[in-house]
Amino acid sequence: MNTIEGEEFVKQDFTKVGLKLAEYENCTFNNCNFSNVNLGNLEFLECTFSGCDLSMVGVKNTAFKDVRFEECKMLGIQFLNVNPFLLELSFDKCVLNDSVFSNLNLKGINFAQCSMKSVDFGNTNISESTLDNCDLLGALFERTNLEKADFSSAYNFQIDLEKNKVKGAKFSKENVAGLLVKYGVKLG
Repeated sequence: MNTIEGEEFVKQDFTKVGLKLAEYENCTFNNCNFSNVNLGNLEFLECTFSGCDLSMVGVKNTAFKDVRFEECKMLGIQFLNVNPFLLELSFDKCVLNDSVFSNLNLKGINFAQCSMKSVDFGNTNISESTLDNCDLLGALFERTNLEKADFSSAYNFQIDLEKNKVKGAKFSKENVAGLLVKYGVKLG
């Protein structure tokens, strides 16, 4: 596989031509359109995506190693299909609604100011992660490892304490109600 190193891609529309099968190292993608593009079998190492539309991209066997997403639209991505080897991601001000992270080890991942409505974290390890000011309306947490995760500024979540590992997780007084919905408890 060819290596493309240190390139900057600006305002490119990859929906017409796709992205060349390669290993992308230390590349930046600014305001590019990848909507519905197949990124399968590509490798991204220490890359940054900023202001890009990655909605519904195919990521089967895609390697994301130390990849940062900033202000990206990322609707409906099936992250469960990525190459899990050395997987390292971070998300800042992204829209990840309807994406699926099931069965992944995302220990220590950071989500900052993201919209994560109806995201599936079933059977996922997000222990020691931070979900800073994230909207988790309708997000699924089932058999999820949330130990030592920081939910103190997250909102709109519902987490069943009996179906998830939550030891050491941080919540705030303002959002603790999301842990009690199952029990019909109302806080005043």
